[in-house]
Amino acid sequence: MKTIGFIGGSTWVSTTVYYRTINQLTQQMLGGTYSASILMYSLKFHEFSKLVQEGRMEEVEALLISIAQNLEKGGADCLMIGANTPHMFATSIQHKIGIPLIHIGDATAKEIQNKGLKKIGLLGTKPTMELDFYKTKLKEYGIENLIPEEDDRSYIHDTIFHEFSREIFTNEAKKRYLDIVTGLEKRGAEGVILGCTEIPMLIQQNDCSIPVFDTMYIHSKAAVEFANGMNN
Repeated sequence: MKTIGFIGGSTWVSTTVYYRTINQLTQQMLGGTYSASILMYSLKFHEFSKLVQEGRMEEVEALLISIAQNLEKGGADCLMIGANTPHMFATSIQHKIGIPLIHIGDATAKEIQNKGLKKIGLLGTKPTMELDFYKTKLKEYGIENLIPEEDDRSYIHDTIFHEFSREIFTNEAKKRYLDIVTGLEKRGAEGVILGCTEIPMLIQQNDCSIPVFDTMYIHSKAAVEFANGMNN
């Protein structure tokens, strides 16, 4: 079994679910009392999110590269970043380390491709929805993505940073998110990516009439498979 280097804390809310899911999947795969070998660094989210909100992306990138390098030095055999948005730096991080980065966008695109879907809605922070890094990754797999309208994007971004990061999930937010998903479906989305790892705590597959892709679960599964020699 390989050791997973994990950058967590963005946010602690989803990091706890990541940790549980990785270990549950490991035990399902190997049986008995097996659990995963994980080397984790947990970010101070208040400081990290302040850098993101202020657009100080060079500092964010440098911080993530430094953490990734330290995890590699500590014995990690692969790297996971436990959030979608920091994957905007995935390429530069991969260039600075000698272990493979398990990319959340790659894993998610493969799942969508396996279902034969070609047009997909994308929910997440503003950078995840608006920048090219996720769109480009999906395009590599022949998938077109749709994003919500501007006011909905602002609402999603704000709830992620100011509610979900504090483990606040309201009925009001759930209704608004489901309305957004319905709007994407009307525009032709065949499914929707829950492209923030906290969103699956608000809405799940049984809330939606189209397939939803839980990026936290998909990412965890890809890492467990790599750690146990199934996709490397």
